[in-house]
Amino acid sequence: MRIVVCVKQVPGTNQVYLDPETRSIVREARHAVLNPYDTFAVAWAARLGSQHGWETLALSMGIPAVEKLLRDSLCRGIDRAVLLTDRLFAGADTWATANTLAMAVRKLGGADLVLCGKMAIDGDTAQTGPELAECLGYAVVTDVTDIKEVSRSQVQVSRHTESGVQTLLVRLPAVLTVAKDSCPTRMPSIADLARGASRPLECWSAANLGADPDRIGQRGSPTRVVCTETPPMKKQSRRLEGTLEQQAASLECIIREIVS
Repeated sequence: MRIVVCVKQVPGTNQVYLDPETRSIVREARHAVLNPYDTFAVAWAARLGSQHGWETLALSMGIPAVEKLLRDSLCRGIDRAVLLTDRLFAGADTWATANTLAMAVRKLGGADLVLCGKMAIDGDTAQTGPELAECLGYAVVTDVTDIKEVSRSQVQVSRHTESGVQTLLVRLPAVLTVAKDSCPTRMPSIADLARGASRPLECWSAANLGADPDRIGQRGSPTRVVCTETPPMKKQSRRLEGTLEQQAASLECIIREIVS
């Protein structure tokens, strides 16, 4: 049995800007961090792998700097990791990303359970997990709050709905996107760091996947950004002068102007 957890890098504070030529997001990798939702997917994979003795693997697509984030997943209990890195992968939307991840899962020989974070905090689409399930032909459950029981043929999960919590019995293989705080996370110990540093991490290119360039990266992305602009700054500041009473009176006048 194999559990694959898909992880993504997201930029740190003030590390995102728009390329004026391509209209795409440029992410500065030097201060990138693991997508917060994905930390819970990693925790679930490590927990289930340890409980059942199943192989766990972290999979990510990005530039070579993403290797450090995959290494962090290895330190948190994942057995091995694969980084998909190639210039041909650049500019991918969620569909092209899902296609690429699906090719990697097939190259691995498939997976019994694929775990993803509910969404990425930079794109905020929550599309990649369900699209990955579609590419693989797997069942999918989103916004999972608890994984109750897992066997070789099925998994029982709970998920959020608009009306409450729903419990489902899902036949494997399946893709689950997990919610925030759905599984306890912990910081790796010194022993975990040493063990994670020695675990295998591979890098695969588009050629390794036998990928069709028309199905990956910007060429394989049906999404087209036709216009991107920075909204104008409309806020204005006004300095309040005088005594405290005078400032309070001035502030009252400003508030009356706004609400009138």
